[in-house]
Amino acid sequence: MRTLAMIMAVFSSVAAMGQSEKKNSEPDWLKDFTSRITLNGYAQGGWSYQNPNGEPTNAYNLKRTLLWAKARITDRWSFMFMHDFSSVVQEFYTDYRLSKGNELTVRLGQFKHSYSMENPLSPTQLELIDVYSQAVLYLAGEGPDPLNGVNYGRDMGLEIYGDLAKGLVHYELALMSGQGINRRDLNNQKDFIAKLELRPMPGFRVVASGYLGTGCAVNTAAWNPDVKVGDNYTRNRYSVGAEYKTQTYAGSKYKEARPASIRAEWLGGQDGDVGSRGGYATVCIPVVDALDVVASGETFDRNTKVDGWDQTNLTLGLQYWFYKKCRLQLQYTRCLCGENISSKDYDWLQAQVQVAF
Repeated sequence: MRTLAMIMAVFSSVAAMGQSEKKNSEPDWLKDFTSRITLNGYAQGGWSYQNPNGEPTNAYNLKRTLLWAKARITDRWSFMFMHDFSSVVQEFYTDYRLSKGNELTVRLGQFKHSYSMENPLSPTQLELIDVYSQAVLYLAGEGPDPLNGVNYGRDMGLEIYGDLAKGLVHYELALMSGQGINRRDLNNQKDFIAKLELRPMPGFRVVASGYLGTGCAVNTAAWNPDVKVGDNYTRNRYSVGAEYKTQTYAGSKYKEARPASIRAEWLGGQDGDVGSRGGYATVCIPVVDALDVVASGETFDRNTKVDGWDQTNLTLGLQYWFYKKCRLQLQYTRCLCGENISSKDYDWLQAQVQVAF
């Protein structure tokens, strides 16, 4: 009996070892799955004071609460989904890298389009509380373009992009719906967007982009009265600009990077028979500890044929990075308005907190 017990113990030990080895050799599917999913998000909210036409107004606001997930399906294939809980679904697209290096990648879905330097950038990186200049807000569809609606600089379509000459040249070519996010195309025309970026030295880039398309008006604009709801109209844009940063942001460590930077861009567009143009220059300079000084000047003329549709904004502010991608911002803007703008010259004071991960 003692011998039988010893034999049974040996067999049990061998079986247990075999099961342990088998378990260790099997792939851990949960670990593999979670390693391929990346979650990020941020929220921006604050307070704003304005006195247009001598009538003071102030309000608290929650501008953005975004959460997105990126899935790395293979080393070449990925998928992204982004939702703004204070707004609507923003992005859903898939990328597939066709080349061994970064020379050629295909993107399909709904995403931020390539027009202008600022539009593709995250609000968590941009210096102004109002994020984009007037020209980018209007011409890239980030803000109030009554003819095409507010599309947050995004559209549905197909894009190819990549880096050439060891990263000295970056290109993006896209064929887009032109109708914006979460809406079906209202005409049969597709819009073409092209961007070329030259990077002659670390931190410095020169960028040109163009947009050729046909819009279908979903509303009317006071500065462009000839375009009616449902009309197809020419919708072309161009931009050229440059940017220099003393260093790049390192992953989520915006606070640790804190580069001094200057970015300037000139943009123009054509909507039907009405042309528009504008530009901006924005500077950010680290001063002490985690404190930066921000200054910006920008102007935009909605109708270059008729006087009085222009507005110039001059901004000065501070931002304090208290943790990685988290910051406090305080900015004052003097708004100088043309005679056809609904308000006279006014002051604009904003404060904002950004929490991001």
